[in-house]
Amino acid sequence: MECWSAKFSSVKMIEASLSPVTASLANGCDAVCAFVNDDCGAETLEALAACGVGCVAMRCAGYDRVDLSMAESLGIVVLRVPAYSPHSAEPQRSFACMTRLSKRTRQHMFAGNYALSGLVGFDMHGKTCGIIGTGLIGRCTAAILLGMGCRVLAYDPFPNQTARDMGIEYVELEELLASSRSALCGQDETRHLINKHTISLLKPGAMIINTSRGGLLDTAAAVEGLDSRKIGALGMDVYEEEGGVDAGRRRVAQVLGALASRPNVLVTPHMAFLTADALEAIAEVTAENLAEFVASRHDPSLTFTNQVLP
Repeated sequence: MECWSAKFSSVKMIEASLSPVTASLANGCDAVCAFVNDDCGAETLEALAACGVGCVAMRCAGYDRVDLSMAESLGIVVLRVPAYSPHSAEPQRSFACMTRLSKRTRQHMFAGNYALSGLVGFDMHGKTCGIIGTGLIGRCTAAILLGMGCRVLAYDPFPNQTARDMGIEYVELEELLASSRSALCGQDETRHLINKHTISLLKPGAMIINTSRGGLLDTAAAVEGLDSRKIGALGMDVYEEEGGVDAGRRRVAQVLGALASRPNVLVTPHMAFLTADALEAIAEVTAENLAEFVASRHDPSLTFTNQVLP
């Protein structure tokens, strides 16, 4: 809040989540700052445009709940924070999920059981791990795994040389899933990339970790995979339909409740990003994004560092 107040003449704090119902609260504002679960669909954007809002600044990397085509048609600029504390936040959480699940401590610790029975896990050293998406966060996660002595495979429609120089091997998704002891979902926007078919390609007992986008993993298919033991362990920091209160979200919540009760599943409340360093970085980059938008009002030729286009 302090860094924003220093940059802008007026900052209005609104506690309510952004939605078509609450959009009118932004009346008189030039821009709104939204978070990952806020509803930035077509109806909300139309309401914001009617209020005179010209920018939606996301305080996150994700923009899957923003109707980018509608925003463009309304002349609303969409900005985001593409990276914040990438060396610790999500890679750190992915690693924590992997180590906890690999050592099978979850069910014992919650029950206050400190006996060793049932706690035989597996070493990560020498195992093949697959990473879907090799952006900065994916590469930081890979660096941890490589440091542990893992072989790292990766799937990304847009391979980059930096990843190759680290020792990451690019393969097709099917080969990654069939070869990996653990599969980690990095930055990818494909809905249900991990589905019934792709789960069937996994090695029996494979581990899946998703700290990226909830929609990447078909939750119902994951339940089937756990039941058949195709999936040996599942770590989720994100999940389908996180935002909103519709019937679809309620159904997913019921499934998540059933998943969380399993000893080989770890579900956390989208907290991978939640470090003091990341929060500070998010605030600073968002303020810089908004400052660029304000400057563009006086000079339309200016471009935006972190703009998201359809």
